[in-house]
Amino acid sequence: MLRQTKIVATLGPSSSDPAILRAMLTAGVDVVRINFSHADASALQLIALVRGIAEELNRPLAVMADLQGPKIRIGRFKDKSITLVEGQDFTLDCNASDLLGDTNEVSVAYPSLSRELSPGDHLLLNDGLVELQVKSIAHSKIHCSVVEGGVLSDLKGLNRKGGGLAARTMTDKDKRDLHTAIEAEVDYISLSFVKDAEDIRHTRALMTQFGKKIPVIAKIERTEALQYLTEIIQEADAIMVARGDLGVEIGAAEVPAIQKHIIGEARRLDKVVITATQMMESMISNPQPTRAEVSDVANAILDGTDAVMLSAETASGQFPVKVLSMVNKICLSTEKHASFYYHNTDETCHYHRADQAIAMATMHAANHFPIQAIITLTESGDTALWISRQQSTVPIIAVSANKRTIGRLCLAHNVFPVFMDYHSFAADTLNQHVLEELTKAGHLEKKNFVLLTRGRVIGTAGGTNSMEIIRV
Repeated sequence: MLRQTKIVATLGPSSSDPAILRAMLTAGVDVVRINFSHADASALQLIALVRGIAEELNRPLAVMADLQGPKIRIGRFKDKSITLVEGQDFTLDCNASDLLGDTNEVSVAYPSLSRELSPGDHLLLNDGLVELQVKSIAHSKIHCSVVEGGVLSDLKGLNRKGGGLAARTMTDKDKRDLHTAIEAEVDYISLSFVKDAEDIRHTRALMTQFGKKIPVIAKIERTEALQYLTEIIQEADAIMVARGDLGVEIGAAEVPAIQKHIIGEARRLDKVVITATQMMESMISNPQPTRAEVSDVANAILDGTDAVMLSAETASGQFPVKVLSMVNKICLSTEKHASFYYHNTDETCHYHRADQAIAMATMHAANHFPIQAIITLTESGDTALWISRQQSTVPIIAVSANKRTIGRLCLAHNVFPVFMDYHSFAADTLNQHVLEELTKAGHLEKKNFVLLTRGRVIGTAGGTNSMEIIRV
């Protein structure tokens, strides 16, 4: 049984060894994520390594560059960490970058923070484990009282409860990392702390200056993004439900319902969606997940996510291969019993592009005729993506001569990309050659029916205008 849900794995110290990477790809990784919060230009070597292994294994693989974004962080401490006690005073200084903190104060790497806060505001640090209340503000110093104490170590994140801090998405570090990602020819750019659609347009403009156009994933992780959710989804190529910082800003109890809403809206607007953060958190240090984590992964699949993402579990955890094998099992088991709540186009819909009409007609036929697989010859990947937005268990084999398209489709639910330079085949024997190659590779079985979509003019993006039922 083919797994329909895609798996994104973050690379890091636990997953940089060639043998581990080979085992991870064999276990089922579809997309590798480079987290530029902890990476720089040296990531080029890791990207080249994992791509080389994928090529040896003849596995399609996408690379996602996740930019850090304007995450507000505290500075460093003299002793690496401190413990704050409920009721004590603690000061944040947003204009003292050289300050090494102690139990009385620490620097914050966001100069305008003091202008954006007011007395009474609550600040959450270290993913909400430590809470401060602002008492007074004097120039660059923010004097607080500790509401919830705990351990605080170097460079931990800071959020205002309820959101609203006005940092835009693209920092100087992000611009350097974007250049590195473009140099590596990554398949996706993941944009952190998106506030509205303008953040995405700004990133696209920067890429244009570098002469590149790479699909953008918008991470929904701040309160303001929820106000502009529809316009963000419309502007982005894909969406990530980034539950960590989102949960800190809106409260953990709100996240499950918001997750369903974001996934549903992304599906309605025909966009790919990823669910991320703490999917299998306990497997960072344990060989088995909790029952709650298994249910969390399964619930995301039932919500209609295209992909689930692992972060520290594979980047720094003790069991990167085991966690991938477990997620693979959960996906396969859930998909057997799932009735996916995907957006389905009804008969009143009208289309303005021939390739979209063909995609919808193809899925209707596949669901009402004994089809083994849908074969789509695609230049841009659009036809395969549109087909994947509809409810079906029929696998979509997306054949493309464009390696960028292969990478793009690694993230789409129920799409299995296959690289094939079919441009060299004669037009009148093209279908036959493609089916023969797919059968040789084990993707198809003889004597079964398939649906094949293509354009009559090969090599033109958006040119899909035909659908044919063929017996292999």
